[in-house]
Parts: sequence; C-alpha cells; structure tokens
Amino acid sequence: MSSDGQEVRTSSAAQRLTIDGRAVRTRQRLHALVTLIVPFLGSGVALVGAFLHGFKAVEIALLVGMYAVTMMGVDVGYHRLFSHRSFKAHPLLRAMLAVFGSMAAQGPVIYWASNHRLHHARSDSEEDLHSPYLDERGQQRGVVSGLWHAHVGWMFGHAPANPIRLAKDLLRDTTLTRINQLYYLWVLIGLGVPTLIGGLVAGSVSGAVSGLLWGGLVRMFLVQHATFAGNSFCHVFGTRPFQTGDWSTNNLWLVIPTFGGAMHNTHHAFPSSAFVGFRWWHFDLGGGLIRGFERAGLASDVKVPPPEARHPWDGVEPRGEAGTSVG
Repeated sequence: MSSDGQEVRTSSAAQRLTIDGRAVRTRQRLHALVTLIVPFLGSGVALVGAFLHGFKAVEIALLVGMYAVTMMGVDVGYHRLFSHRSFKAHPLLRAMLAVFGSMAAQGPVIYWASNHRLHHARSDSEEDLHSPYLDERGQQRGVVSGLWHAHVGWMFGHAPANPIRLAKDLLRDTTLTRINQLYYLWVLIGLGVPTLIGGLVAGSVSGAVSGLLWGGLVRMFLVQHATFAGNSFCHVFGTRPFQTGDWSTNNLWLVIPTFGGAMHNTHHAFPSSAFVGFRWWHFDLGGGLIRGFERAGLASDVKVPPPEARHPWDGVEPRGEAGTSVG
C-alpha cells in the first residue's frame, strides 16, 4: 500500500467480507479438527485391515462409488454450480448436488461457496483465505509452511467469508438454505449409506464396519485432500498457460481425482466457465457430467468461453511479489 490511509481502507473492506468472533472461530476449529482427524484415523484402520485380510470387491466398489458421488457434489455442485453459477440446474439436480457435496464434510454449501468466492476475489493476496504465499500481514510464507497453510492449516485460523455480502443469491434460495441447515444430517447419511450397503451385502456387522471405513471414512479422506490440493499444490506446482494475476497452476497429475478441478489456472482464467478442459487430455470429468446433464434436459445456460479466448498467453510469469491480487 502506498499510504496508511489506503491500508486502512483495504483492511476495512476485507473485514466486511468476513465474519469473526470467538464462537465462530471455536466452531470452525472444532469442525476442522473432527472432519480431518476422524477420516485420517479411519483410513489407517482400513489400511491395517486390508493388509491383514486383503481387499474385498464390495469395499472397492463402495469406495469408488461414494467417491464419485461426493466429488461430483463438490466439483460440479459446490464449485461450478453454486460458487460460480456456470450453469443452471433443474431443481431436483440442484438439490441433489448440494446434498452430495455436503456428504464430503467440507462445510455447508453456502459457507463453502462464500469462502471460495472470497478466494477468487483476493487470490494469492494477504486477504486470501488460503494462499500458500502470503500471510494476513503480507509476509512471505516458506514453501513447506505455505503448502501446509493452503492445504489444511487455514481451516484452523481463518475468519469465514460473510455470505450476506458474498452469497446473497444462495441465501435467497429457500431449498438450498434448508439443505445448508441440515448439513450434519447429510454428512451422517454419507457415512450411513455405505455402512448399510456393506452390512447387507456381507450379511454381517463386520461388513457394515468395512462399508463405513471404505465407503465412508477412506472416501471422505481422499475427497477432502483431492479438493484441498486445489488450494495448495495447484497454486505451486504445474503450468500457468493463462495470465490470471495470481499463481494458480494446471496440474495434470491431479486432474482425474479432482474431476478436472486441478486445471486450476484455466479455471482462474475463466471462473464462470462450466468447462476447464479444452483438450482431450485434460480429462475434465466434471465438465463431461455437466454436458451429460444438459443433454438429459437437467442443465441449461451452460457457460463456456469463446474459442478465440482459450489460447494460452505468450508471456512470462507474473512479476513482483508472489500473491498479486486479482480483484
């Protein structure tokens, strides 16, 4: 900032975009702790069981099936539909995507979308919720500490985005606000469904436990960290074909598990686009699902940038301090 006055005005504007307080911070930290530690421990137990007794087909099926359902909810629903309004969905599909995304235990849909919109407005600046580069004082982070903060550390210390400022459109949707209020119910259902299926298929309590572990906790662990990689690894490792003013990257190693979300630089270049894969090898699974929904009459007004805008820029990396704000 060039003057104290400018710094005060910027700080004041940032505060209006967030909500804070001891109760808010305590609840946020508790949620983060439980939803990170429990899937981690459950994954450890599942791996020990697999080492001792091997994998069962039903366990693999539940893991893959529940992963696909919840990652679709996060990437297609939470991200492309609710955060960026990249397409319009039939009310039933809209509700289903909100519920499936909630099952990933990454927070209620309106909370998630508000935080993500704030990230785009302040990407890689000191006001970004999870930049791996700058802290809230504008000081440069180290590589390891920056990756840790962007991946999971931010959840224990950030002030959540203010949905009244950043998600008025979502708050006006009465069905969505009801789904938002029932968030913990959807998380429990996301654990209960694979538990029930595992028990019914195996006809035993041990089958139910295996279903809970593989279709519930292991799946939750993998979906969480695939999503979190967009905040951490996809702002550090990869290519930057488009000039976005921040340090977002495209990471082809993570494209399939993120349903295309790891095409992060392309996404930051075209945030309202329903598609982030402009070549066949980009494996934009989320975009493919949206196209399928459109053909089935469940999606409309699908946004995509014109062909002439999709050419990568000819230039160099952003100059100056890492973490230049895009908005």
